[in-house]
Amino acid sequence: MAAHAPPLADFETHAVPDGTRITLTFPDDFHHHFRDGDKVPNVLALATRRFARAIVMPNLQPPVVNTERMMAYRDHILKSLPPDAVGKFEPLMTLYLTDNTTPETIREAHATGYVKACKYYPAGATTNSDFGVTDVKKIYPAITAMAEVGMVLCIHSEVTGPTIDIFDREGEFIQDIMKPLVADFPNLKIVMEHISTEEAVNYIYSAPDTVKATITCHHLLYNRNALLVGGVKPHFYCLPILKRETHRQALLKAATSGNPKFFAGTDSAPHATHTKETSCGCAGVFTAHGAVELYAEAFERAGAIDKLEGFCSHFGADHYGLPRNTRTLTLEKKSWDVPQTYAFGGSTITPLRAGETIAWSIV
Repeated sequence: MAAHAPPLADFETHAVPDGTRITLTFPDDFHHHFRDGDKVPNVLALATRRFARAIVMPNLQPPVVNTERMMAYRDHILKSLPPDAVGKFEPLMTLYLTDNTTPETIREAHATGYVKACKYYPAGATTNSDFGVTDVKKIYPAITAMAEVGMVLCIHSEVTGPTIDIFDREGEFIQDIMKPLVADFPNLKIVMEHISTEEAVNYIYSAPDTVKATITCHHLLYNRNALLVGGVKPHFYCLPILKRETHRQALLKAATSGNPKFFAGTDSAPHATHTKETSCGCAGVFTAHGAVELYAEAFERAGAIDKLEGFCSHFGADHYGLPRNTRTLTLEKKSWDVPQTYAFGGSTITPLRAGETIAWSIV
């Protein structure tokens, strides 16, 4: 089942000529799921062509909750790199926060030099988040330690609960959790990950400079019609869920504005095809095969291809206190056919645009 969707209205508004080339500082991805076991090499083979570094999500089974698990996972990633990425790709490790995470756990992880952030999943909010935080106040001691050592807090910014509409989760989180958290920790660097609403865009604009946001390529290119019109299309199902067109337009405007408060985080989330195409499919859109090229599409169509480098290559590194990459990546306006599937351990993944084309290519 290919992930087809109708084109959106702005797609050809600002097209540049075929054959146009742009050279970027090599991009980073500040939100990526590599999974575990024999699936990791397949994901890395695609992601490392496009990204020099990536924030590695810790929601494995069991989750990466301490230094020991982090080191084992990092070692597995490094051993799984394709030969042409060895010495060129850096996994930026994270810990998974739970109600029981201690300040000592934070300090021990930070001392390794490998852990750049901790991830706050509200319990039950997304894939493998059952061990997540039930009450943000329970992790205040850990967050205090994070602020002291300069570690970034990454947040899946949605509330959960049977009375909260799935399309309203992000707005509720901003009011109930985000604003008090920022007030309580004014020196803490925070990333609201994969924002999906106009409310989140407006909040990030108004928030202190310590608070920034990532935006995925699929939230820039698609609205909820892609998921729901003409039948349910499981390869567009993600959390946070795709929203109305007005929200997509707000995200696109923010991403292409050149404002350093917004930067790339793909949330590329691979699930085996058979676990998506089922009566209760997993949440996640897989974009590791073409994320930078898809971002280029969105920026081109907004008439802002000149703003792509800052979004993909500069602003995230600056927020995390990392040096900007010295290598470069060249893109060409030349379409290519996306395979129906990619290998994924002993199974397959269906990528975004399966059986369709992407307008930009890596040279």
